[in-house]
Amino acid sequence: MRKGLFALAAVGLLATGGMAACGKDKSDDTGSGSGTKAGGKQVGIILPDTKSSQRWGTDDPKYLKAAFDAAGVSYDMQNAQGDKQQFQTIADSMISEGVKVLITVNLDSGTGAAVLAKAKQAGIATIDYDRLTLGGGANYYVSFDNVKVGQLQGQGLVDCLKAKNYTKPVVAELNGSPTDNNATLFAQGYDGVLNPLYTDGTLVKGPNRSVPDWDNATGGTYFEQMLTQNNKIKGVLAANDGLGNAVIEILKKQHLNGQVPVTGQDATVQGLQNILSGDQCMTVYKAIKKEADAASGLAISLAKGQKPTTATGTTTDPQSKATIPSVLLDPEAITKANVKDVIADGFVTKDAICTAALAKACTDAGIS
Repeated sequence: MRKGLFALAAVGLLATGGMAACGKDKSDDTGSGSGTKAGGKQVGIILPDTKSSQRWGTDDPKYLKAAFDAAGVSYDMQNAQGDKQQFQTIADSMISEGVKVLITVNLDSGTGAAVLAKAKQAGIATIDYDRLTLGGGANYYVSFDNVKVGQLQGQGLVDCLKAKNYTKPVVAELNGSPTDNNATLFAQGYDGVLNPLYTDGTLVKGPNRSVPDWDNATGGTYFEQMLTQNNKIKGVLAANDGLGNAVIEILKKQHLNGQVPVTGQDATVQGLQNILSGDQCMTVYKAIKKEADAASGLAISLAKGQKPTTATGTTTDPQSKATIPSVLLDPEAITKANVKDVIADGFVTKDAICTAALAKACTDAGIS
């Protein structure tokens, strides 16, 4: 169709989900001022790493800690630091110490499902946080509409390419980890937007790679190879801000930053700064406090022996076909025009974003 460079048919939304894990190197935050072991704790929380996104090291722990402290519910929060064996070891310790509720963000569905099975045998309620554990059978699932996240990324890239007035631009895709179900859902969303435009010739499909473990350094290496093989790339669908920044660093070496629209996700400080500087096209803001509050609210009810009332949605596990009571939240596309909204929401501060080098860009973006 050349039916207008960017006329898009409405894309249906699908929902599924995931799990999460956060904390510090070994044992992060423990409730009620106790030590670093799970003994006596009501809730165990396992976060995945601190490399793939700033959220797992700073944002989620902060919001979860505040919620459990306010409710007077004791907890043990640890981070597996990307180590599947450590993930299982942490879980075994929490299970043996008798937590009533286990919140996990898996590193992959295999190890995640094994942990959930052990928790179930011990009579522990389980919550998949952010990432769905395929075949895991968690009691509850809390996440965002991850297909919609991908749709926002795809449409954002389309809009940015349109603004550049490029004709039949080549688009590269740098996907998230192939073992993360969320990455599959993001791709489902953005491919639903981009594939029809590849088919009708509005866009040209370029190289496409998935990045193991969301590793930013690997993502940068992959993109450098892509650009070497095809120097006609005019747009990059990067699945999160970390990968987006890795792409931008390679573009800077070639003096192409700002000329090649790059997407992202997570509304990180770095991602928002890249948007203000003109190097990144957009990101997706997922109000992590709302997600953390939803998961902690479920856990607090379960720990107190109450029946949760907030998981009013459902998610179908594509592997087991089981229906999981869920809380699925709406994401928001962020461009230079509404970076200020993320600051107004309290997710990041003006001081963190608006360095001296970005003072004018912040003023121009209405950040005061």
